[in-house]
Amino acid sequence: MSRDLQRNFVNPETDVQKRIAEYIAQYLKEKRAEWEGEVFAQKRRIAAAEESLAKKETKKAREDIRIGTTKSQALLERLADLRRTEPNNEDARIFPMMYAPVLVRENDTTIIRPMRYACRLSGKPADYDKRFPGTYNARRDSLDDYWNKVYGQHHAVMVISGFYENVPLHLYEHRELAPDEKAKNLVLEFDPQPSTDMLVACIWDRWTKPNEPDLYSFAAITDEPLPEVAATGHQRTIISLQEKFLQEWLSPGQVSPKRLEEILTARETPYYVHQIAA
Repeated sequence: MSRDLQRNFVNPETDVQKRIAEYIAQYLKEKRAEWEGEVFAQKRRIAAAEESLAKKETKKAREDIRIGTTKSQALLERLADLRRTEPNNEDARIFPMMYAPVLVRENDTTIIRPMRYACRLSGKPADYDKRFPGTYNARRDSLDDYWNKVYGQHHAVMVISGFYENVPLHLYEHRELAPDEKAKNLVLEFDPQPSTDMLVACIWDRWTKPNEPDLYSFAAITDEPLPEVAATGHQRTIISLQEKFLQEWLSPGQVSPKRLEEILTARETPYYVHQIAA
């Protein structure tokens, strides 16, 4: 769950809000303990490798020190961020497997429902998330195939002001990989111009299993990239709906499949400027 979403429950008033706040607090406590334990384990790994190097130079010991140091630093940064109370620009950013607020229609009313950003379809096994980690995106050309049980049935909208994409460095630089060169990843931040909130077309589902909590999860629909996005080396772009189509999209059972396709085709096409993310 993003920090921005968590802040909605800092001062809970209703019983439901208080229960959610308790869940968040318990989760953060567990993550803190998990990360602190992993930092300790990595420090032990480094110490053992240094002791080994004192006796004999080995590649494994050098790798253990390098990996242990990298992992420890990353975990310490997470722990420091966990203690942070001042908001920053990263607090609203969501990653796959995190919860985010989306708009859905229930009982003829548009509501905000937190859902996990990675859609596990009803009937799929729980380990599907690890076996197929790309289910946070739903390709438009697969809506009538893999996603056909929810497309036209369960629609949502995620409101965002920009998005991030992973792009191979060599594609960003418009070149081939050099001999023996390993591919490197670059994270790019895309923002629409003029600056505006975007209504991202999404599909969602409710996964159930006896003796386990229900899982509400969603995926953002992507299509062929706009030219300026393709020029960076990335091959997909989210679909930003025109606001006038919002209620139709959220009520797919009341419109025809042809109309849904028309709504997706008539998407907003702002110019996306990009920068390399910090």
